[in-house]
Amino acid sequence: MTFSQFLSILKARWLSAMLVLVLTVGTTVGVSLVLPKNYTASAAVVLDVRSPDPIAGMVLGAMAMPAYMATQVDIIQSDRVAQRVVQGLRLTENAQTRAEWLEATEGQGNFEAWVAELLKKKLDVKPSRESNVVNVSYTSPDPRFAAALANAFVKAYMDVSIGLRVSPAKQYNEFFDARAKELRETLEQAQAKLTAYQKTSGILATDERFDIETQRLNELSSQLVALQALSAESGSRNAQARGSQSDQLQDVLSNPVVAGLRADLSRQEARLQELNARLGDAHPQVVELRANIAELSAKLQTESNRVSGSVGVTNTINKAREGEIRAALEAQRGKVLALKQQRDEASVLMKEVETAQRAYDQVVARASQTSLESQNTQTNISVLTPATEPATHSSPKLLLNTLLSIFLGTLLAVGYALVRELLDRRVRGPQDLVESLGLPVLGSLPRPMRGAPAGKAGNTLMLPTGVMARLPRPGR
Repeated sequence: MTFSQFLSILKARWLSAMLVLVLTVGTTVGVSLVLPKNYTASAAVVLDVRSPDPIAGMVLGAMAMPAYMATQVDIIQSDRVAQRVVQGLRLTENAQTRAEWLEATEGQGNFEAWVAELLKKKLDVKPSRESNVVNVSYTSPDPRFAAALANAFVKAYMDVSIGLRVSPAKQYNEFFDARAKELRETLEQAQAKLTAYQKTSGILATDERFDIETQRLNELSSQLVALQALSAESGSRNAQARGSQSDQLQDVLSNPVVAGLRADLSRQEARLQELNARLGDAHPQVVELRANIAELSAKLQTESNRVSGSVGVTNTINKAREGEIRAALEAQRGKVLALKQQRDEASVLMKEVETAQRAYDQVVARASQTSLESQNTQTNISVLTPATEPATHSSPKLLLNTLLSIFLGTLLAVGYALVRELLDRRVRGPQDLVESLGLPVLGSLPRPMRGAPAGKAGNTLMLPTGVMARLPRPGR
């Protein structure tokens, strides 16, 4: 179908098409005037996603996610919020509503859930695209009821939001309270075990005796090293004293008695040589001097032996002292090791107490925090604009319905004209003959022009070649 055929069909069927258009527009206007008027009340709430949590003191990153706004919309449209609205407005006490429920469900199901589902059908929740504002709208024939329902949904949403936050906190608080009791018992047991061990061993985890005993051990070790040096020295001196060179011993040489005897012996020997050279060997003075020299030599040997013997005694004493210090050192080392073992055991018990105390403190802190959260009645939702009673109805919209009816009526009118043409096909132009007969059109006689002079040729013949020829006049 060409556009010229389409226009010719509309031109021929314009009366019926106009009738369809008028009927469509008239019906729409009539129905719009007859339908009851509905009023839509809207309330706006804003969600502060950047404010920190009043208990934790931190900003929750999940609030900034796009899914958070979608979740809040789903919460507003949930059955829980709707049932809270029903409870808050006491809609279940309405006898007419109960009668409608009995008629619709024959008393089956939950009346409150049925009313909540009925309210949700007229609820409209739309979040803003680039902000944290959510618009809650409710439509009802009564403007006052629409405003009341919109505000009730907002209030119920805020209450449910607080409940959704408080309910897990209460569960966590119960868990942390029970866990705190268990950890407190564990802490008491660890403290009792530590106290019993301290009473038994007489040592504290921070006992200063360990430092004192260690200091004594270090002192004994230093004394043993010093005595070992002295013992080694006295041993070498004792070995020299027992040898053939005992008279060359430093103790003997430095002894004043031995030195005096040696000096006297030297003088007597010098005098003996002088007298022996002057008086001879048999002179009584020489003999007496020799006797004195022998006596001095005996005294010198005796004193030297005595001094050498004292070196052995000193060596023996050093050895004995070294043994005593060594034994005391071993005893002190054993004491320090035993004290260290006791202190290690006490430290282990103290660490158990500290671990139990730390775990108990952490759980108590979490229990305190969850307790505050479970008692929190604050929310990050604020009413931006409460719903007010609308002054004008929101539906039916007469102008919009009229425009839509004109558009749809035009489509129906055109469709009706085309359907009628298909059911009652007629020739509207040369193209229809070509399509129906399958033969070319040699020419067409145009419709005579109105008001053309009679003596002038008004009819022409259009040949296939496009040449226009005048028709002969009648009588010629």
